[in-house]
Amino acid sequence: MSEQGDKHIHRTADGRILITVIPGDGIGPECVEATLSILEAAKAPLVYERREAGASVFRKGIESGVPEDTIESVRRTRVVLKGPLETPVGFGEKSANVTLRKLFETYANVRPVREWPNVRTPYSGRGVDLVVVRENVEDLYGGVEHMQTPGVAQTLKLITRKGSEKIARFAFELARAEGRKRVHCATKANIMKFTEGTLKRVFEEVAREYPEVEAQHIIVDNAAHQLVKKPEQFEVLVTTNMNGDILSDLTSGLIGGLGFAPSANIGAEVAIFEAVHGSAPKYAGKDVINPTAVLLSAVMMLRYLELFETAERIENALLCVLEEGKYLTGDVVGYDRGAKTSEYTRAIIGKLGERPKSAIARQYRPIRVPVLSPDPVAVRPSSRRQVGLDVFIESGNTPEILAAHIQNAIAALPFRLKMLSCRGTQVWPATGGITDLVDHYRARFLYTGTGEPSDADFLALLGALSTELRWMHVEKLQEFDGAPGFTKAQGEN
Repeated sequence: MSEQGDKHIHRTADGRILITVIPGDGIGPECVEATLSILEAAKAPLVYERREAGASVFRKGIESGVPEDTIESVRRTRVVLKGPLETPVGFGEKSANVTLRKLFETYANVRPVREWPNVRTPYSGRGVDLVVVRENVEDLYGGVEHMQTPGVAQTLKLITRKGSEKIARFAFELARAEGRKRVHCATKANIMKFTEGTLKRVFEEVAREYPEVEAQHIIVDNAAHQLVKKPEQFEVLVTTNMNGDILSDLTSGLIGGLGFAPSANIGAEVAIFEAVHGSAPKYAGKDVINPTAVLLSAVMMLRYLELFETAERIENALLCVLEEGKYLTGDVVGYDRGAKTSEYTRAIIGKLGERPKSAIARQYRPIRVPVLSPDPVAVRPSSRRQVGLDVFIESGNTPEILAAHIQNAIAALPFRLKMLSCRGTQVWPATGGITDLVDHYRARFLYTGTGEPSDADFLALLGALSTELRWMHVEKLQEFDGAPGFTKAQGEN
């Protein structure tokens, strides 16, 4: 790992820091404007470039949801404060949120939650104060999807050694910066031994470099169980992208909901700060929403910029308003009697300079963002060998008929059909189980010739299969340093 250099902060001639502001969709502009008014009242030395992304951009026909002038602004400022963006569900364009995160490799999604005064939950008084550190650009969110047959969809779960090392190191560096003593790594490595298992193995390697921080692995479903049962046992929870998306929403429910859930998306060069919640269009323009999540995201931004005193001043003002309990928003006390967004904002501004009576803001130090080598090759095995091929085949035949067709087609080739699986379960040779079938099979071929198969051998195999069958996807079966780089199907021996 190389050391972190200076943050790429753009300062104006008068010394203020230039940031990109994206108001967002739905309630986004209200949350952002409330936050900017508090930042200005606190005399945060910031100046803004306003840009757009999301629904308004989709309507202009820009399929990414992120126009070029927004990308140029982010490249220039390297720091973004963003309102929530509307994302089409189940159709249409990709998420503009995910596009921004991936374009600028903001690989660490940081989602802190803590107990707040007068925000009553079943966990009040338990001292909940933890951070979910979610890997932010890999996993199923790579968005590599295909319809392999008209009725079978596939998405690729991509987990890299490099991405796992970055997020694991970030979690430990965050623990150091915030004075936390324990980091849990939550994975499903008991089932997905290569993908989720990569994060587990790398986490355990990296942990040895942080002996002052207790490191524990936990199965992700148990993590969800324990978060509901005893959340106060957690301080930092690092996990993969999909797991982190789900667990972080769970943790926000422990402390009063998404209205109090900020987040940061941090990379080696760019950082994007936004609320966890969505655009909630039904509340837009009604002056009733809770802007706290965006405000706390701005507080995280100030700490990233090492403006610690201003960050603490704003957080203390927020704590004072919540302690007083006079101005609580509708998501806390009911929309029929909750404070208006504008009233809540003015109340926080009025408390700037005051300190809360009981609740305290955590002390922070600058976080050292890990920067790894730019070399795209993270692992170099001492040996590797090809041993066969998995071919994914579309067929409406039974496994027995399909196996006979395949064996007939490859009879003259140096391969044997080892097994057929359907949805990950071996269905030929029969195992004695009872498995429902779809028209999507994986055929596993092992090489029977001398040495290892060449690409010409694989092409000959595919050519032979193509005479009778429809295939859509292949995976080479490889061994690295003598260990199989592929898993067995359920029931395969």
